Amino acid sequence: MSERNSEHGSFEFIPILRHVLKWTLLCTPVAMVVGSLVALFLWLLEVVTELRWNTPWIIWLLPVAGVGIYFLYKLWGKRSSAGNDLIVDEIHEPGGGIPAGMTPLVLLSTVVTHLFGGSAGREGTAVQIGGSMASLLGKWYKLDKRDTRLLLTTGIAAGFGAVFGTPVAGAVFAIEVLAAGRIRYDALIPCLIASVFANIVCSLYGIGHVHYADLMVTTAAGLFDFELLAKAIAAGVLFGLVSYLFVFTSHKIKRLGTQLVKPGWLLPVIGGAVVLLISAVLGTRDYLGLGVTTMDGTGVSIVGAFEQGNTPAFAWGWKLLLTAITLGSGFKGGEVTPLFFIGATLGNTIALYTGAPVDLFAAMGFIAVFAGATNTPLACTFMGVELFGGEHALYFAVACFTAYYFSGRTGIYNAQRIIVPKNGQEAV
Repeated sequence: MSERNSEHGSFEFIPILRHVLKWTLLCTPVAMVVGSLVALFLWLLEVVTELRWNTPWIIWLLPVAGVGIYFLYKLWGKRSSAGNDLIVDEIHEPGGGIPAGMTPLVLLSTVVTHLFGGSAGREGTAVQIGGSMASLLGKWYKLDKRDTRLLLTTGIAAGFGAVFGTPVAGAVFAIEVLAAGRIRYDALIPCLIASVFANIVCSLYGIGHVHYADLMVTTAAGLFDFELLAKAIAAGVLFGLVSYLFVFTSHKIKRLGTQLVKPGWLLPVIGGAVVLLISAVLGTRDYLGLGVTTMDGTGVSIVGAFEQGNTPAFAWGWKLLLTAITLGSGFKGGEVTPLFFIGATLGNTIALYTGAPVDLFAAMGFIAVFAGATNTPLACTFMGVELFGGEHALYFAVACFTAYYFSGRTGIYNAQRIIVPKNGQEAV
């Protein structure tokens, strides 16, 4: 039976204070460990990206690197190969726990993927670092199942908030991604504490993030620019459909590859070779790696998508395809930064064809395609405000919420529960 507010009810200050203090003490070590490991991870990504830029021939070893990653997980991976889905499953239904070895495995394999030119991101690695370290600390704390689930959720928040420098979005993402249509408000404060502290710790190591707000030159059009709002809604629909296309393509490639390619080590060889072949045909390596920027600052990248004239019309499609092949064939990393790339370049293209502000629509696509693919429109709206400033919050919300509704029934995380379907007709 749910509790009802009553004017005669007492304000339970002491239990609430005890709860906040308890989770501050529990989350602080999680934040310190995860923030430190994410700082190491981001530093390593910078090192290997520059090494790949300065040693162009190294990308031809991508298929060999894929074989190495396959056997790395085959020999020592155990349950770690399930990645983010294992963490989400453990939060919903605690079982065998999350191996502490997930952290070094995913960190090493993601760094290798980026070193040799795989098209992947970093969110998955950060979330897995957060989940595995929170699980390890939870065992040391000897927590019960309820508190263990909550601590794992704070691990997700810490990893996400630190890797992107978006602590509020990290906290909301951790509780929104678990079950579409339901948010656990009891996890808000613990997740915010973990995300904020992890971001601070990561920053103390001197790790910086791209200042996307500096790329925004368009001023707010106001609440009553109905033409721009209509364009934002239409763009949101396209962002959602592309989110669906990414999820469908990624899952299809992974499923077909597993079924058709035997032995298992051959799949990353084929996947890596296809990625290299497509890049060679395109005549550019801009779609390899993270894609935040390029070696000389020109070409196709997330940063370049905020300027007019630097982005081919179908850039988003090539990044989508190469990322789906990379991750579907067994390489490690995350989907989110590639989703940022896909969304920003698609927003650039939409703006050029509709006469809308390029920077604003690149920013909208940046967060909205991610929102659709992960079913986290609230977190992505907050991310837009944290990364690009609050001046365009209305358009960020319109794009993210619309993309969420038009992105299909599932997302990139198979373990995510659908509590309230998008049609609102039935609950699971």
